[in-house]
Amino acid sequence: MSERLRPRDVALLAEESPTTPMHNATVEIFEPGPSGFDYPRLVELVQDRISFVPRYRQRVQFVPGRIANPVWVDDEHFDIGFHVRRSALPRPGSLDQLRELVSRIVSRPLDRSRPLWEIYVVEGLADGQFALLTKSHHVLVDGIDTVDIGQVLLDTGAEPKELGADDWRARRAPSPFSLMAGAVKDSAADLDTVVDTVRSTTGAVLRSAASGARTTGRVIDALTNRTPRSDSPIIGPLSQQRRVVTVRTDLADYRKVREVHGGTINDVVLATVTGGLRAWLMTRGESMRGIRKIRALAPVSVIDDELEATALGSQIAAHFVDLPVGEPSPLVRLHQVSYSFQAHQETGRGIPASRLAGMSGFAPATFHALGARVAGAERRRGYQLCVTNVPGPQAPLYAAGARMVATYPVPPLFEGRPLAIGVTSYDGSVFYGINADRDMLLDADLIGQCIREALDELVDSASPSRNRAPRGRRKRKTPEPT
Repeated sequence: MSERLRPRDVALLAEESPTTPMHNATVEIFEPGPSGFDYPRLVELVQDRISFVPRYRQRVQFVPGRIANPVWVDDEHFDIGFHVRRSALPRPGSLDQLRELVSRIVSRPLDRSRPLWEIYVVEGLADGQFALLTKSHHVLVDGIDTVDIGQVLLDTGAEPKELGADDWRARRAPSPFSLMAGAVKDSAADLDTVVDTVRSTTGAVLRSAASGARTTGRVIDALTNRTPRSDSPIIGPLSQQRRVVTVRTDLADYRKVREVHGGTINDVVLATVTGGLRAWLMTRGESMRGIRKIRALAPVSVIDDELEATALGSQIAAHFVDLPVGEPSPLVRLHQVSYSFQAHQETGRGIPASRLAGMSGFAPATFHALGARVAGAERRRGYQLCVTNVPGPQAPLYAAGARMVATYPVPPLFEGRPLAIGVTSYDGSVFYGINADRDMLLDADLIGQCIREALDELVDSASPSRNRAPRGRRKRKTPEPT
């Protein structure tokens, strides 16, 4: 019998809506190798590697009557051309044009009748560069049976590795009768199956009712010329459109701040995000007296026997941190953020960043997806912003001989949270991917600029010519948030 979806995956499907598509995305920019790179080359590469992620050729099949959780079945009409797509910018394409294209593509939900992923090759970038954009649904990448396809497409050397496409043939899809029989058999063998199904079905009904209530409330607010209010400027209803902002910075700057003030690279990243948000809020005329902190969720990699094991050798857990946006001093902000993770380090569960960066393939793609799953599971805990930070390899990676020169994560948005930030370090740089609701955060581009300036402020504080505060804590090995 086909594998049944877990209750958490069923809940993700139930919670998805046109305004909250449940997929992670990654934008990677490449320089072609001596033999070049084009769409047929990408198709060949995916066909060569897709056997390592067999679920990418499976779709979700619901059980008649919803008497049990759906199952994964082979897509009998699997079409590699549907999932691997081609796009182009008018030459010479700019990074701004690429971001606009990516914003439109990530705004669209995936087709549930097919395997839940897409890859685009975007040609026409300046200097002969091209980009790859991958989209994978949360239920597809669980880190247990399936990693993100972006993890298996890249090699450590420029010489392309030919692993050889398999001779996969789709198994015949189960009939409605066999689906129901399998559900009855599973229920008889394991009472937990019945409980999980009831929970999933009940949860879906309640979420639908809650969604209807929210929609009704918005209509009433509009008719009475009122708008929903929130104490946070980054909380509010989502539209169906996104705006993606990217920022590239030098890893050496973070190391310089760490060497002078102590802590970890992760601490400096979160302090940079804090300073960037503070500056952005000030450009909007927000009162810093009323906004002292922003509650953030920063998923972390841990070793914990009580959490579900993954194929990556570690689990992902939620860590909540208050970003002190009301604090004017960049050093105080850094030390406050650092103190939050010191308490986590003392639990002894953390995974050193060097271990995460040394995992095979391009693991950040998978870790960002798992971090988003944690953020979705914890969305009722009252956090306002999710920041996933994943250390990647500090040596170049290649796709069919083309060198990857930049990688930007594009985390998803959850209901009521119009802003999410993903961070990946790779080959001497730190890349920020900022996903914002296009209608609610019209000035999202300013966040990227403010993040650059916040990092400059921290680097300036670490220069010998400045009168610095006393040195902070010594360097420590901490879990880097995923």
